[in-house]
Amino acid sequence: MAKSTAATAVYTHGHHESVLRSHRSRTAANSAAYLVPELRPGLDVLDVGCGPGTITADLAALVAPGVVTAVDSEPGILGAARAVASERGQDNIGFAVADVHVLDFPDDSFDVVHAHQVLQHVADPVRALTEMRRVCRPGGLVAVRDSDYGAFSWYPEVPGLDRWLELYQQVARANGGEPDAGRRLYSWARAAGFTDITATAAAWCFVTADERSWWSRLWADRTTQSGYARLAVDGGHTSTEELTAIAGAWREWGRRDGAWFGVPHGELLCRA
Repeated sequence: MAKSTAATAVYTHGHHESVLRSHRSRTAANSAAYLVPELRPGLDVLDVGCGPGTITADLAALVAPGVVTAVDSEPGILGAARAVASERGQDNIGFAVADVHVLDFPDDSFDVVHAHQVLQHVADPVRALTEMRRVCRPGGLVAVRDSDYGAFSWYPEVPGLDRWLELYQQVARANGGEPDAGRRLYSWARAAGFTDITATAAAWCFVTADERSWWSRLWADRTTQSGYARLAVDGGHTSTEELTAIAGAWREWGRRDGAWFGVPHGELLCRA
């Protein structure tokens, strides 16, 4: 079991309602489709950075009677994940507070170790992957998926969104993360000692009127009200006035007929 001191980074988004609005929309189908074909009843799964637990619950349904252990570094969010499990009547999910850099589990504990949108926020992604590999049983899978902010694209070119992206990347890196994680996953996995790696890419696309409205309002609210907003201002990266203007740009984009937004992700299945 790992004994070293945990590495640290600040979670840029925080857990404001605008953040959880996004997280609760995530399912195994829209966020872990690359992993789903590998799952079967009876597997034991570790879900790292489970957040409010919607993906966790889907994984638990797919592997029952296998057990899913859901962990997050934020104790408060585990209550939301427990509520999802309770609402669905799932009794094959356990919960614990954990740091992915120093997982408090013995070697070879799980058949699958999964992390969605986690490595972009950690201080040492190679160390995190090394820990995930350590607790995965020989022949098992470590599955990771992260977006790549530098590859986000949208239409039309509403003034203000370029600044949003530039500012977000600046703040995330100042907090110890790497917002362009998707393109780096493969190199990080190799550095962590994996040799049998299947790398793929997938994307979320927001194009219908309802999708545009949801995505733009979510980011407008996050830009001015979330932990990210506080970190951006307190860190000297921007002002509340600029954040308000960026939120307005998000709302303007969401109102544009024919608007489109693409969020690409890197994905890896790493055989332990």
